[in-house]
Amino acid sequence: MSRTIPCVLMRAGTSRGPFFLKEWLPEQEEERNQALIGAIGASDPLQLDGVGGGSTLNSKVAIVSRSQQPGCDLDYLFAQVGVGHRSVDTRPNCGNMLSGVAPFAIEQGLIVAGAETTRVRIFNVNTRSRIDVTVRTPGGKVTYAGDARIDGVAGTAAPILLNFLDAWGAVTGKVFPTGNRIDVIDGIEVTCIDAAMPLMIIRASDLSVAGNEKPAALDAHPALLDRLEKLRLQAGLLMGLGDVSASVIPKPVLVSAGDSPNSITSRYFTPHRCHSSHAVTGAIGVLSAFALPGTVASSVARRPGKHPLVLLHPAGQIDVEVELEGEGDSAEVTSAGLVRTARKIMQGEMELPDYVFTKPEATEQERSKFPRKAIKIIVPTRAGGGNDTMARIIASKLKPLLGQDVVVDNRAGANGAIASEYVAKAEPDGHTLMFGYVGTHAMNPALQKLAYDPVADFEPIGLVGSSPTLMVANNESGLRDVRSLIQRLTDSPRSVSYASAGDGTPPHFAAELFQLNSGTNMNGRTYDGAAPAIMDTLDGRTQVMFPSLFTAYPFILDGRLNALAVAGSARLDAFPQLPTLSEAGIEGVDVSQWYGLFAPAKTPVAVVSRINAALNEVLSDPEVIDRFERQGATVEVGPPSALGLRVGNELTRWQGVVAEGALAPDEPRVLVMD
Repeated sequence: MSRTIPCVLMRAGTSRGPFFLKEWLPEQEEERNQALIGAIGASDPLQLDGVGGGSTLNSKVAIVSRSQQPGCDLDYLFAQVGVGHRSVDTRPNCGNMLSGVAPFAIEQGLIVAGAETTRVRIFNVNTRSRIDVTVRTPGGKVTYAGDARIDGVAGTAAPILLNFLDAWGAVTGKVFPTGNRIDVIDGIEVTCIDAAMPLMIIRASDLSVAGNEKPAALDAHPALLDRLEKLRLQAGLLMGLGDVSASVIPKPVLVSAGDSPNSITSRYFTPHRCHSSHAVTGAIGVLSAFALPGTVASSVARRPGKHPLVLLHPAGQIDVEVELEGEGDSAEVTSAGLVRTARKIMQGEMELPDYVFTKPEATEQERSKFPRKAIKIIVPTRAGGGNDTMARIIASKLKPLLGQDVVVDNRAGANGAIASEYVAKAEPDGHTLMFGYVGTHAMNPALQKLAYDPVADFEPIGLVGSSPTLMVANNESGLRDVRSLIQRLTDSPRSVSYASAGDGTPPHFAAELFQLNSGTNMNGRTYDGAAPAIMDTLDGRTQVMFPSLFTAYPFILDGRLNALAVAGSARLDAFPQLPTLSEAGIEGVDVSQWYGLFAPAKTPVAVVSRINAALNEVLSDPEVIDRFERQGATVEVGPPSALGLRVGNELTRWQGVVAEGALAPDEPRVLVMD
């Protein structure tokens, strides 16, 4: 690619960064990320060799293109680039950078401007949500001059109105992911809300602070920061996000009274330091909780309609107009509008440094160096499931052992095939790994023909662990044991729905084998991963699921799921009174879930051996063992050959199960995308 690319540097809201058309950047993700790292100058903390400002607020990038989504005008991909380390994270969103997208797109000719104002519907690729943005365009041209003022920015500028249409539940699928407006964690009342950004909101007074302190004062309070992080980790599990120790979400927020009935004071953490002002997406979440009844942030009861609300933060305030529908427990936020401003700083060509790119002309000796850059672990499921949680535990521990960042990249879809194909085609140098499991490397390949070979296309690195499969039911379903389920299905076939994490996954196979061997018929609903599947089971939209114990454990403990039986050969130490399905009279349902780390085929033996040694060291860590066991999983330490043997044996086994039970699908299932 050319090392000289077009670029527009903009101040957008209270952030700043380069804006690119998608076509200006390399098509391949790896090269694109290298270009962004070079543009920002991420390699050193001061970011002297790029346009970054040595802060996360100035290490942001917007990538814009015409939308591929029906009814939308633009696609906006936000990228958070590292400060002092070469990383690019496209999981979060940024509402401040969003305010520059429409002006940028109009000036680049993607949108035709109106005579006075122009409204643009933007699709945020990160959170898959829509935002209507209104920009002033007198005479058909963007103007940045105006009298709007936002705190944290000098001077005034033209107002840019952002109206968030469906940011509620954008990450977890629900506004209140736990099913409650208030949860109690370690004696502290918290509200877990997903409104533009997953948040854990706590009353400041409950942690013995006023809530109006300066950020530096809160950052200098180690006991407070430690307490917040412990609460955040537990909130992440409750919200279905899994182990969030290596993730920036959910963000912790401390709230206290404002200076009027329509205002609230907020201190927003990023998540380990207090923000110097406040994130726009975080403001929408806090004010949604403020407007709705029954949360820790709730204020006076509000009638349906639009309400101008104010969030007070360390640098000033953010004004948001929130629209409510319904009252009491049925009240919902349907939209939130706020004013931002933006300014084009400069436009021209950016010279990218050569050193950030992988050089194809590198010598064999240079190519053999490992690791020479960040390592990605590709997870074939959405955030929040058992696979994702295990991968994040391992990634956080591998980093100091390998001397490079180890990041988790969720690539859900096609029941694990998308992630598997991506890794199979990746450069075999050890920098792209896969967190595979029985679904991707035995069950799904046994069920249908795929574009990858689970044996030939991968180098086994090592086993990670295993977790038994349970049969669970929603606690409100009235199903207390296997006998009551079979009786209900006998009286009324297909009256019970089961949730599957996708065809060819353990929950799917276990449900099919249960029906086959019990002579019953359930209504199957297929989801894009275990996290949304179990959330719908918790909500009662489905009644039964066969998750791993690792996935289900916290929800069994808090009473929201009722364990009916073990889909395996033996009872569990964690639930000694819980029978196996065989003991309940249903033979032939033995589904154990195992997990392993893989590299692309032809990865050098020396690289595989080094990663295996580091992996086994991680899995021997008492803290890791304890974290696995606390959630119902067992670590498995061993050489690469042990994982290779497991794949071969399991693939043969499940090919036999598919043939014997005639389980190969003869028609497409309904895929539920949350």
